Amino acid sequence: MEELEQDLLLQPWAWLQLAENSLLAKASITKHGYALLISDLQQVWHEQVDTSVVSQRAKELNKRLTAPPAALLCHLDEALRPLFKDSAHPSKATFSCDRGEEGLILRVQSELSGLPFNWHFHCIPASSSLVSQHLIHPLMGVSLALQSHVRELAALLRMKDLEIQAYQESGAVLSRSRLKTEPFEENSFLEQFMAEKLPEACAVGDGKPFAMSLQSLYVAVTKQQIQARQAHKGSGETQASSSTSPRGTDNQPEEPVSLPSTLSEPEYEPVAASGPMHRAQLVKSKRKKPRGLFS
Repeated sequence: MEELEQDLLLQPWAWLQLAENSLLAKASITKHGYALLISDLQQVWHEQVDTSVVSQRAKELNKRLTAPPAALLCHLDEALRPLFKDSAHPSKATFSCDRGEEGLILRVQSELSGLPFNWHFHCIPASSSLVSQHLIHPLMGVSLALQSHVRELAALLRMKDLEIQAYQESGAVLSRSRLKTEPFEENSFLEQFMAEKLPEACAVGDGKPFAMSLQSLYVAVTKQQIQARQAHKGSGETQASSSTSPRGTDNQPEEPVSLPSTLSEPEYEPVAASGPMHRAQLVKSKRKKPRGLFS
């Protein structure tokens, strides 16, 4: 199921309006199962199941319908796709959700092979690690990316001002006065933005602005974070394998090493072989006489 979890992480968030419920959701459906993540900006719910659960739940909800798990998963993907990714073509299925103390149930009503098909996504509260993976870490990455973007734009504006100044010093004159701009001052621009634009810019609302404007950057950030984790994991495994690999000389088998049971027992050190058989030399440790500073 690791592939399913990774694919869910790479999915963008979609904004859903189900009756009076405004939700953010993302889903990944494959032939092996599905994973679903839903949030109302107050809580986050999650469900991940394999084909055995899909078969069992389908039998419980659809007594007259029998189909292999792959067909059921394909149908769920077709039902959810217009809701999550293609709002221009409404889904033929109907959706509703109920929230309770134990979790959230997303209900789907549709048709499969001319028969009614019902499905219930039973979502439980998501773990803190899952919330961190899909929201905290990516949103921190998005914030840092946008900050870097702003710095690049500010540097570009300063270069443009220097270019305009060079034109003016060479005698160039602006033909349309309405296009004239003042030199860019980053500090004054930020102060004005904080005072005038910030309240509107950071209005989260029901999550729709985030789902509509930042998903391409969100997906790019999550992809970069996955690649960084894989590279770190690969380097860690390489270091572990090199540190645990046996070291020998001339392909000779390693001799067992016995640790001394007490500090007073003599220690054995291997020496180079003088004949066909290796020998061991008994080395008695001698305690050195302590020397003073002025001795």
